[in-house]
Amino acid sequence: MSEKANIRNRGDRGFPQILPVREQSNLITELVRERLDTVLPVAMKEAGLDMWMILCQEDDLDPVYKTMIPMDCWCPILQMLIFVDEGDGKIARYSVSGTDTKDLYERPYIGQLEEKQWPVLLDLVNKRDPMTIGVNIGSVKWAGGGLTHNLYRQLQEKLPEKYAQRLVSAEKAAARWGATLTNREIELFRHAVAIAHAIIADCFSRMTITPGVTTIDDLVWFYWQRAVDLGLEPSFRPYFKIIRSNEVTQFYGEDDRVFRPGDVLHCDVGIKYLRLNSDNQHLAYILKPGESDAPTGLRALMAQTNRLQDIFMDEFRVGISGNELQQNILKRARQEGVGAPKVYSHSLGLFLHQPGPLIGLPWEQENPLPRGEMLMEYNYAFTMELSSEGTVPEWNNQTVRFGMEEPVVFTPEGCRTLNGRQTEFYLI
Repeated sequence: MSEKANIRNRGDRGFPQILPVREQSNLITELVRERLDTVLPVAMKEAGLDMWMILCQEDDLDPVYKTMIPMDCWCPILQMLIFVDEGDGKIARYSVSGTDTKDLYERPYIGQLEEKQWPVLLDLVNKRDPMTIGVNIGSVKWAGGGLTHNLYRQLQEKLPEKYAQRLVSAEKAAARWGATLTNREIELFRHAVAIAHAIIADCFSRMTITPGVTTIDDLVWFYWQRAVDLGLEPSFRPYFKIIRSNEVTQFYGEDDRVFRPGDVLHCDVGIKYLRLNSDNQHLAYILKPGESDAPTGLRALMAQTNRLQDIFMDEFRVGISGNELQQNILKRARQEGVGAPKVYSHSLGLFLHQPGPLIGLPWEQENPLPRGEMLMEYNYAFTMELSSEGTVPEWNNQTVRFGMEEPVVFTPEGCRTLNGRQTEFYLI
């Protein structure tokens, strides 16, 4: 049974469960607690931080801050999270604000008066005397640059000079925190991707598509509405396109957006569930009268792209950079004869793009990238985003490129898909 069939059979038994909002909130609080207990000490130690301050304001929340608080809380005015490394893997955690962080943090001040918050922060600094104070002023990893100029200036002005001089970028800690998933999160991520696959199956079906009538825009809004109706948020604007023969394109025009028999449908879509982002690219084929499957040439191109996926997953190693991994994958794929392979993958999980090792960009397949210098570790998740090229005999040997994308996770067992992968077309 193919991996694609496995995905479909799971959907046949009913749509994957989505927890009520109240249960989601309780679960997210427990997930944050586990992350603070296990991931945070590693992130701060590797970054060499004695103290980490995350400061932000109500309408401009730091991206890392949003992953460190409960789901059901209001974040008024000025927010301050302070972490202190006490050694032996123990991190003291403080929230100095009016935000109800439950029992995740000590709360030396509970209120919304900035003139009372700053003295509490300064008192913590003076008592702890940290040699390195991390703040989110990173310039490479996007999630590590959330401190505004305004708050950075205030922090420099209010801190005693000796401590102001100890401010350093916490980018490395932010990246490690954001890229690492706990084992429990990985299991929940599998379920989130199962939900994502089920929505795609709904899109790529006669329930949704009437050949000759349904358009790209119709499918974009169907996906978006389906996610919202399920209580989910799209990770990004849904994207669909048509891949068709040059002959059909010439007949209907390059601007034609109606799905027609013989078309390949391509999606790039994702949802967010329990703060975990999915990101998929799948392919469907609209059968012509008398057909029972996609043409052999199209199926061969999907099989070739699946082989590139095999190579991608097999080349993961702890301690290599995203740049190295990309080049290792491409070198092996070219040696095996994969047609014009491209690899442009990114980390996935609490954030849609980044902050883990970048594995290439669509427009950069040769030169190293600053965001690709981060080293690989276990419990990092990624999109296995890539493409290959081939000729399709049934389309007068037209050259066609298939892009495919599937969430994967790297653990001591290797790099594996989170919920199977597509190896056969959705047939419409």
